Amino acid sequence: MRVRFHLPDFAVHYKFNLVFAEMLKNCPQYFRDGVEIASVYGAFPPSLWNGGRFQSGVCSEDFIKQVIYSFNSRGIPLRFTFTNPMIEEEHLSDEYCNMIMKLADNGLNEVIIMSPLLENYIRENYPKYKLTSSTCRRITDPGRLYDEVNKDYHIVVIDYDLNNRFDILEKIPDKEKCEILVNACCNPACSHRSHHYRTIGQEQIIYAQHVKNHPNTDFSFQEFFDSHPESDYERNCNCMQRTVFEIKNLSTHIPPDDIWEKYVPMGFCQFKIEGRSFDLFNLMEHYMYYMIKPEVRDEARFILTRQLVRNNIIRI
Repeated sequence: MRVRFHLPDFAVHYKFNLVFAEMLKNCPQYFRDGVEIASVYGAFPPSLWNGGRFQSGVCSEDFIKQVIYSFNSRGIPLRFTFTNPMIEEEHLSDEYCNMIMKLADNGLNEVIIMSPLLENYIRENYPKYKLTSSTCRRITDPGRLYDEVNKDYHIVVIDYDLNNRFDILEKIPDKEKCEILVNACCNPACSHRSHHYRTIGQEQIIYAQHVKNHPNTDFSFQEFFDSHPESDYERNCNCMQRTVFEIKNLSTHIPPDDIWEKYVPMGFCQFKIEGRSFDLFNLMEHYMYYMIKPEVRDEARFILTRQLVRNNIIRI
């Protein structure tokens, strides 16, 4: 049995995920049957191609190389969240994003895509990368989903509004190719979701361009929101801060027992834990909830927390 989890984030949660990967290697007795780290996904800020969640900050080339080596040497792929829906032709030549693609172009790493324009560019210029079709595409029609699964993608991330639609899930032609987002924090059937992605994408582009052209000047987020009144929903949305205890009340929530008792027997083996915007303690609880045996969660949490303190990731 293989239960493969895609984890957030290789930049913001870099050290945390390395410590967790070592825990899986050295303390497998704490983990549910078959747990594997399939990838760690995210983006190195200020990647203009990044989408789904806004990221600020700047990563040096040396840090990028270090992260790639740290995960790849453990056999763990990086999966770049290049899902910005606002990409235009002029953005394809972005120096920073292309530098990242070249550094990680070793046949192990992957890209999550949304924009057909960027997808074609990556297929042509970086053919070694495995491509994932993003949940940002909002494919909720069963026929369109089945067609997407039959396309040339390594993985297709299913829209989480379909998480518990077993009548639809059972008919997917290649379930091993599909990834299920188990802990969606957004409101089910949110009518703002696609618009939210577009606003985040636009903000990411403006931010990346600001960092490039004015590297020593702070970016005015307030100015961005004031000049883009359509972004009010994003500014006021608190869904991305929901805790593991709050997501349990959502209809899209998938409990860990269901993964092993329902989804894996159906043929699914790829599962995504979201959390790029989570604080460390919220993310830790999601990991405990989904990947650790319930009877040893307290002990595992203690072991992990102590190791995080020893590595100066948590300071007390």
